[in-house]
Amino acid sequence: MISSGPRPVAPFSHAVEANGFVFITGQMPTNPDAPDAPLPDGVEAQTRRVMENLRIVLDGVGLGFEHVAMARIYLTQFERDYAAFNAIWPGYFEAGKLPARTTVGVTALAVGALVEIDLVARRG
Repeated sequence: MISSGPRPVAPFSHAVEANGFVFITGQMPTNPDAPDAPLPDGVEAQTRRVMENLRIVLDGVGLGFEHVAMARIYLTQFERDYAAFNAIWPGYFEAGKLPARTTVGVTALAVGALVEIDLVARRG
């Protein structure tokens, strides 16, 4: 668990490391400083909050977005939000060095979120 990380919405660890790989649990668009506050409006604001929460967890284990090898993105309004999400996503990574990625539409996410993202990172 990362002490400055978002409050978990279920029983899990923020990250687990195994053989140099770090598995970052899916993060929600909650504010670590105000976990009971309403979620940001819209997929753009929620994506930015999720990415900041992922940055907190990555920092907590001594890594950054440059260490991310794979991402899984879950969108509750896939057709509506896919393009908006894609406009934001590359800004967190070095140009030409995007991680592998899977994006799926789902019927619902915890806390009524529009987006959730989990990561696999690697040391070295």
